[in-house]
Amino acid sequence: MSRVAAIDCGTNSIRLLVADVPAGAAHTDLLRRMEVVRLGEGVDATGRLAPQAIERTRLVLAEYAAAAHDLGATAVRMVATSATRDAANRADFEDMVVTTLGRAPDVVTGREEAELSFLGATASLDAAARAHGAEPPRPPFLVVDIGGGSTEFVLGDGSGVRAARSVDIGCVRMTERHLHGDPPSAAEVRRAEDDIRTALDVVSAEVPVAEAASLVGLAGSVTTVAALALELPAYDADAIHGSRIPVDAVRAVTADLLAATRERRAAMAVMHPGRVDVIGAGALVLRVLMDEFGMTEVVVSEHDILDGIALRLARG
Repeated sequence: MSRVAAIDCGTNSIRLLVADVPAGAAHTDLLRRMEVVRLGEGVDATGRLAPQAIERTRLVLAEYAAAAHDLGATAVRMVATSATRDAANRADFEDMVVTTLGRAPDVVTGREEAELSFLGATASLDAAARAHGAEPPRPPFLVVDIGGGSTEFVLGDGSGVRAARSVDIGCVRMTERHLHGDPPSAAEVRRAEDDIRTALDVVSAEVPVAEAASLVGLAGSVTTVAALALELPAYDADAIHGSRIPVDAVRAVTADLLAATRERRAAMAVMHPGRVDVIGAGALVLRVLMDEFGMTEVVVSEHDILDGIALRLARG
């Protein structure tokens, strides 16, 4: 049994998982936390991480380091993704992490990010299906991780990853590039759609998406869309994990989010405050990719790169 701490620092949020990972069995969560710090605020325009964004991240990271220590984690790994890869001043961020956590972050490539997401997302799909009284989704899986700065696409099955591609169409990046109105105008939405489709052309040239038997969606944009589609009275991870959302429901939720004002989005019972400003773009990425790739439903996973980091750390 290994007790490990995994930290995922993305463009929009920083998350912690402390878990016990037995050999050959499902891991048990001891603590999960997520805080929106917007590390990638403005990085698409400036190419640099803002000092205030680094400081917001430092404050939360200090709390995570203390929690991992108090729970007795014997190994800690922090993975940093899209925003950090893109930043000219990433050394400032890395120095802060070493000072705060005692070790450097792993600034992973898009390929490794995709592989970690695939491992985390698919490890518990069979168990989630049983909990819902449903048949397990069929491989091969196209796992799609819609992050803040980028979206990862990875095709694989039980034997591992066949192909993967990361493209810069995350929910924060799409919002900052295109969706400026409250609510965004039809012209803004069309420009975002065009940008997403251009990126999907790159994906389809490298990933044989037609081979996928199941689409698996993960991260906060997808889980929030699922919660809205399921009409949950409050956010319920157990109800969301393993749920199957038809494309018509994704279209309806996306249209509603893009037509809503910020005030109305913030009032939605399942909405995390940190997703209010970017959920429309995240939902749009999901809807466009489902339409472009002819996907009839998305299997929603609450497990993602964070779980993949923990599993890879424990297994060596």
